[in-house]
Amino acid sequence: MYRAEIIANQSVQDDIIEALEDHIPDILYTVLPLVHGRGASDRKLGSTTWPESNFVLFSYVPDDAVPVVRAVVTAIKQKFPDEGIKLFFVHAEA
Repeated sequence: MYRAEIIANQSVQDDIIEALEDHIPDILYTVLPLVHGRGASDRKLGSTTWPESNFVLFSYVPDDAVPVVRAVVTAIKQKFPDEGIKLFFVHAEA
């Protein structure tokens, strides 16, 4: 089992969730809808100077769902290359 963590601009939140639900119909996840921080090339601080915000989605997925999640996120990243979409997996003990 793995914890999948997706961090991205709020503008792609619906696209990512819809694609995950389409490809993994029984996926369970939690969304932190308003996340501020600094990435490698940009800041998302929800301020006048840095107005955008990110979201974080995390889900515990079985091993066989890891390639599916990776493919979904890769496809969204190709569609929206400038939205700072990041995917991380952490091995989780059940």
